[in-house]
Amino acid sequence: MSSDEVKILADQERNEVQQVYGADQIQVLEGLDAVRKRPSMYIGNTSTEGLHHLVFEVVDNSVDEALMGYCSEISVSLNADGSVSVSDNGRGIPVEIHRQSGRPAVEVVLTRLHAGGKFGKYAYKISGGLHGVGVSVVNALSEWLEVEVHQNGKIWRQRFEKGRPAGELQEAGTTTRSGTRIHFQPDSSIFTETEFHFDVIAKRIKELAFLNEGLKLCLRDERSEREKEYCFQGGIRALVSYLNRGKTVIHPQPIYFSGEKAGVKAEIALQYNDGFLESVISFANNINTLEGGSHVTGFKTALTRAINEYINKHNLLKEKDEPLSGNDTREGLVAVISVLVPEPQFEGQTKTKLGNVEIRSLVEEMVGESLSTFLEENPDTARAVAEKIIQAARARAAARRARELARKKNSLDSVTLPGKLADCTERNPKQAELFIVEGDSAGGSAKQGRDRRFQAILPLRGKILNVEKANLNKILSNEEIRSMVAALGCGIGHEFFLERLRYHKIIIMTDADVDGAHIRTLLLTFFYRYMQPLVENGSVFIALPPLFRIRAGKEDHYAYSEGELNTIMRSLGRKKVNLQRYKGLGEMNPDQLWETAMDPSTRTLKRVSIDDALEAEEIFSILMGDAVEPRREFIQDHALEVAEIDI
Repeated sequence: MSSDEVKILADQERNEVQQVYGADQIQVLEGLDAVRKRPSMYIGNTSTEGLHHLVFEVVDNSVDEALMGYCSEISVSLNADGSVSVSDNGRGIPVEIHRQSGRPAVEVVLTRLHAGGKFGKYAYKISGGLHGVGVSVVNALSEWLEVEVHQNGKIWRQRFEKGRPAGELQEAGTTTRSGTRIHFQPDSSIFTETEFHFDVIAKRIKELAFLNEGLKLCLRDERSEREKEYCFQGGIRALVSYLNRGKTVIHPQPIYFSGEKAGVKAEIALQYNDGFLESVISFANNINTLEGGSHVTGFKTALTRAINEYINKHNLLKEKDEPLSGNDTREGLVAVISVLVPEPQFEGQTKTKLGNVEIRSLVEEMVGESLSTFLEENPDTARAVAEKIIQAARARAAARRARELARKKNSLDSVTLPGKLADCTERNPKQAELFIVEGDSAGGSAKQGRDRRFQAILPLRGKILNVEKANLNKILSNEEIRSMVAALGCGIGHEFFLERLRYHKIIIMTDADVDGAHIRTLLLTFFYRYMQPLVENGSVFIALPPLFRIRAGKEDHYAYSEGELNTIMRSLGRKKVNLQRYKGLGEMNPDQLWETAMDPSTRTLKRVSIDDALEAEEIFSILMGDAVEPRREFIQDHALEVAEIDI
């Protein structure tokens, strides 16, 4: 074909494309078709997270009724057929004819986006789900959905299939109660995962029970007969006490205050413990604002000012003491901030940061006045808190002096790397990875087996310090931690700079036994408490080396659990095999370690993430804190969830 012929064909194809793209090709997706076409735009994804989002949307609607004072009980049922039902004793979705559409209001709410009572100023003054797409999206993404409304002495029912009415709204009997029941089956043609997880839903409704004092939330799983019921009369005070279960508190009862101004309601509960870590958890309209926002900024500013004023007024600082910083006033603090805002402005699709600038001054004013009054009226608690904070400032000064001394010795936060680090030649952090391994023996195998172009190895000697029980001064004195900080190059605590990170993959590789699990937990505690941006950025991973090698003839098979071992053994039938149990990484030769745990083309890594800040805070406090009883309870409650225990 000549060049002229090619040009003619290209021109013809271009003309055809121009003709195809006309008015007839503009698609208009009616009703809920857009949701079914692009479900991830509305619920994040179509896997486990998106599936559970359906339940939370329905539950949030019921909680909105509770916020208005019309609902006191919500029940969630995970049914044997895979469906879910959510019931409440609220007012019930209106069933009368909607004037604009000529259809029953309940049908309009369930079949049209942005239809609901949350856009006006009267039906719902405060709501978490402000986009008005919640229950209609659930309907759109369900194989079927049935709604039952109890209202004005009558029961009304209607069924929908894939978002469309399967019949008219029908009167179905009489009733003495009020409320709504939503029963739905997720559409398996949309979701890659359709099995609801009891624990995931239990975490959310427990959180809602803490945030809505006196609201009763029940969860029942017909598949396993598991049941949970939550109702906390103490509200967020109970939540603060719950988070402090594994710690020794400075004062017996949480400090609590609340207020309302310009339609905004705010409540704060806080309690100090004798630890060294800060935990401030915030909510806006029952949504966990993981990235904080204006309400958190207002709280922190007022807290620092009120405590500084009290300490200065009573001359509690010595002449040689340094002025208090905001970090000092929050050492050992557990606080929960909850605001209810008529028109919240959340930054980003995920609603993780509250952006209303006016909320900062409202919270700051309320906290400043209330906390100052409390400190003056409760001198014993005030003195205990003040002494804790003054000690924090002194420890900070000592830690700063330790850092300065370390810099002079070129051993921390400097260009000098620890001697035990076997660095890689790659200088682009995005391409480099650091293996933190347990012991010199494993370190030796890893150093020989690695690809030195992009893989660095840092062996640790024994178990690192439990940072949950130590102040920063003691932490910086620990040789193993100092080696990690120097190798990573990004600092620690309040002097952490993610942009200085030398490796964008940090891989924890320990033995598959109890000691290895303990070392992993100690390392994760350190990263979570003092280098949390690493976890939030998705830079921390856990390697999964095998437990067994099964040699059949000249072939090697690797098993990563007892169950996998049994499966492999059955598949080999009567073949003669040689079975090796790896008691530690040091027993693997470099080639085996490379093939099973280090080669990017064959290894399996688990990325460490923080899906639930509230749960992460609780687990680290319980497992690594001083109190024994909460740890025992946690182990008893979760023992059956452990897949493998190495004795």
